Amino acid sequence: SGLFTGVSPNPRDDEIKEGSSYFKSGGHDAVIAIGGGSAMDGAKAICLTANNEIPLWDFEWEKKPPVINNSDFPPLICIPTTAGTGAETESSAMVTDTQLLVKWCIAHPNQKPLEVILDPELTIQLPKNLTAWTGIDALVHAIEAYVIDDFHPLCDGAALEALRLIYPNLPIVYEKGEDLTSRGKMLVGSCLAGISFLKGLGFVHAISHMVGAEYDTQHGLTNAIVLPSVLRFNKDVMGSKISVMSEAMSLKKNDFDYFYKSICDLLDQFKIPKKLSDIGVKDSSIESLAKKALKDSAFATNPKTATLEEMMELIETSINYGR
Repeated sequence: SGLFTGVSPNPRDDEIKEGSSYFKSGGHDAVIAIGGGSAMDGAKAICLTANNEIPLWDFEWEKKPPVINNSDFPPLICIPTTAGTGAETESSAMVTDTQLLVKWCIAHPNQKPLEVILDPELTIQLPKNLTAWTGIDALVHAIEAYVIDDFHPLCDGAALEALRLIYPNLPIVYEKGEDLTSRGKMLVGSCLAGISFLKGLGFVHAISHMVGAEYDTQHGLTNAIVLPSVLRFNKDVMGSKISVMSEAMSLKKNDFDYFYKSICDLLDQFKIPKKLSDIGVKDSSIESLAKKALKDSAFATNPKTATLEEMMELIETSINYGR
């Protein structure tokens, strides 16, 4: 057995190469990924490349998958310690291209986690800020997946159950981190939200991925800051889905304004910064971030499309005004 810990909070292509070399040189036969989304994404990317000589970016989501037998991928067990990214639910991984400063989604249809272990005791030591940031990430997964203009009963059901579990329990685990029951509900909610975004994601992630690639920001925190601007952008196309989500979250009202206010109140409770400039994102990056966001795999599934100019305006709003 061996331990590889060289994965950054935003996994990088050079780290995946190093991890694959470590796997090969040690003669290992399987991978156990334990940690948050970054650890699991790093492990999944290492599994993609550990037993072959195929370049990492040949596994990019939009490309035709390389021809590889199932047996060529090392068995993978995922044990999340956050609730969370939902990274334990599927094979895709977000990895930063250190040459282009772009995050790409990589995957292969024949590579899936062999087993997932959800143990709430492993999340009890998570600090308050990371509890909030990863929890909001899971909430965003459920919202973005559900509002996609597509009919997918399995993913839609998973998204709504995720909202039902996450929205009331996230404040509890934020204030009382040792509450094992609520931690368990958060882990299940996060896992369901991870399943739900098999449908895809939206502009929150398209923007957040590229901010993370360019500024090395924490993913869940970046999502939390961008979410209100994207909700306002999508307001006129979400229709009846707002009332269904509001019902799943047990909100007192089921209109957009109350839904939006409830989300913003939650972000305020968790001391989430109001705008991207508060975490160092600069106006000088607006155009480059927008151009890269248009190439992100999450861009195409947002329920409302955007031109480059509209995306620049949306990012500018997130940087300077936020919520």
